[in-house]
This record gives sequence, C-alpha cells and structure tokens, in this order.
Amino acid sequence: MQAYDSLNRSFCALGLIVLMSLTALTSHAQTIKIGLSGPFSGGSSPMGESMRNGVRLAVEEINGVGGVRGRMIELVERDDQANNEQGARIAEELTRMKVTATIGIVNTGVGLASIDAYQKAKIPLIVAVSTGPALTRKYAPPGSPENFIFRVSPTLDLEARILVSDLKKRGLHKIALMADTTPYGDSGAAALSEQARLAGLDVVTQLRFKVGDTDMSALLRRARAAGAIAIVGWGIGPELAHIARDMKSINWKVPLMGSWTLSMRNFIDAAGAAGEGALMPQTFIQDAGSTAKNSFLLAYKRNFRTDLIPSPMSAAQGYDGMHLLALALRQTRTVNGEALLQSLENLEVRYQGAVTSYERPFTHEDHDAISANMMVMGKVLGGRVDYAYREDQQRSALLRVKQRTD
Repeated sequence: MQAYDSLNRSFCALGLIVLMSLTALTSHAQTIKIGLSGPFSGGSSPMGESMRNGVRLAVEEINGVGGVRGRMIELVERDDQANNEQGARIAEELTRMKVTATIGIVNTGVGLASIDAYQKAKIPLIVAVSTGPALTRKYAPPGSPENFIFRVSPTLDLEARILVSDLKKRGLHKIALMADTTPYGDSGAAALSEQARLAGLDVVTQLRFKVGDTDMSALLRRARAAGAIAIVGWGIGPELAHIARDMKSINWKVPLMGSWTLSMRNFIDAAGAAGEGALMPQTFIQDAGSTAKNSFLLAYKRNFRTDLIPSPMSAAQGYDGMHLLALALRQTRTVNGEALLQSLENLEVRYQGAVTSYERPFTHEDHDAISANMMVMGKVLGGRVDYAYREDQQRSALLRVKQRTD
C-alpha cells in the first residue's frame, strides 16, 4: 500500500510537470513576437524612445481588445544605439528568433545594414522613422519578386520636394546646404540638390559637418560669403541646434530650414531662442487636430504621464505602423512572412491613424505609405512645433488618403 501511494504521488508529480509544460507551451503559442529596434540611447534616442512609446501604446490597445485572433502581441525590444554594426547584429538575432515581423529603424545607415537580413528571412520590416529612399527601393519590383521592407515615414525625396516648394514660395532662391556626413546626410544632400535643380533654385554651396561637431561658425561664414539667403540643414537635433546658435552668434539673420528632425526636442531645447522660426516638413503636428490625433495624444499622456514627446512625429508613425501591422495580421489566415506580405500589400480596411487615414497604404509596387498630401510645414514657435500655415492646420482634420500619382 505504501509502495502504491508512493507510485501514485510520483505519477501525480509527473502529471503536474507535464501540465505545467503544456500550459507554458500554450501560453507561448498564444503570443505573436514582434521585433522592435531603434536607438534607445545616444544622440538619436529622442526619436527612438518616442517611436518605442508609440509602438508600445499601440500594442497595449491591440492586446486590450484580445490581441490578434486571441493571441497577444509580445514585443522583443533591442537598442541599436544608432550603430550600423549593432543594427545588423540585431537584425540577424531577430531573424534567428523567427519573429513574425519587426518595426523600427530610425537611422538610415542602420537600416541599410539591416534590411538584407529581413529580406533573406522573408520577415516583414515596417520602417517607422528612417526616411532613406533606398530602404524600400532596394528590393522593389521588378528587381525582386517580393519586397519585405515597408515604411510609414516620408522618404527623403518627398521631404526635399516639400521643402524646396516652400523655399520657392518664400522667394528664397539662393540656399546653402549643410548636411552631416552620415548616410542620412548623404541622401538628404543628394535629394535636396536634385529637387532644387528641378525647381530652378541655386544651391550656392554645399557644406558638410560630422556628428558631434559643435562649432559651425566657420561653415556659416562660408555660406554667407557664397551669397546664401537661407540655410538648409540636414542632420539630427544636436548639430542642427549648433547651426542655429552659431547663426545667432555671428549675427546672420536668414531663415533656417531643414529636414523633419528640426522638430526634435533636442533641437528645440538646445537651440533655445536661436531656434525660433526654424521650418521643416512634418507628417504630424502635436495639436488637438482630428479626433484620432487627439485620442492618440490623450492616450500617450495617460500612459507615459507627459505630453512632452521628444519626437512627436516618430511617436505617431510608430503608433500607426504597429496598428497597420496588426490589421495585416488579423487579415491573414496563416501567420508567416509571405502571408503577412500579401496582407500588407492588400489591406482591406481603412485605418484612421494619428498621422492620416490609411486606405491601401501599400501595394506590390509601392511600399511607402506617405504621400505629399499628408505633409505639412512645421515651424518652431514658443518652444514647440506649430503649423507654419493656417491652411495646413485647417486641412489637418480632413481625411488625407494616399495619392497614387506621387
């Protein structure tokens, strides 16, 4: 009898272990792993942290209504530190883990070092912040039958076109272009120069600076001597702030315009009064705006206990990108990369996001969700980014679906 009781207890213990193992396996099967990569430390971290908060907020909303077909989204977060080699290692790691998809990528150089791994593994990547055109075009048809790289941020080409249009509108025909020496700066300089040529503007000089440079006065004196009547800066917040401050220190009062990164808090805070009036293209201005935008901002403030977003555009694009990814996951019957690719290219429902209204944002031929009608000009006023033009503010509440003619 004693032997029977001992054997019974052993079977019960074994059964409990098996049950716990099955429960763990079932729990694991109920999650959909999504990679999230970006610079969560270093000079690009305002963009990365804002993007991550936007993605996290979207995931909380998605999981709050039961996830995707009863399965919860589980984020696998990695800090690429805006380092190309680190970004490439993260891409390899996430593909080995067989994440269902990845969202992120802030720096163009990191993106260029990462996309090959996702393409080879047939794992969709949603680029939420980087604007480098090559990211979505490298594997575009007809060069490749399938392209697993998508984007919910504007391209550099589009930014440059919006910026040049505004320069021309303001009668600023002689410009000095100042860009950093990163791949982002290279692409921005090329895009701006080409758009300026097409618009008949004169780029009187092109000047380059390194990330970490703090004295821009010599470059600015060269720009002034070349006859520039406006400065276009292409880089990230800290260096752009030094341009603004040094323009003030040499008493050169010409407009400062540039890439969307002039909207970052590390530009606005570091530039101070010198940054007032800086102009840049934007997909998202942090105001009450439309109902969807206001809902996003209220939820952001509630979750993160602040309405001071280091990079509002990054946060909004991360939020929208994650929701679009969830819609594609709900649409597909089989959760794998190729099925998800087909769903992303053929989304059946319209999604009213924080940035805009998305109706078939992607097609087989076009993996960039943002078109020109979704862009506005922003202006630094009173330590925040506001609309540069009243008409942009008025139309911000309207549904702005993608223009296929772009």
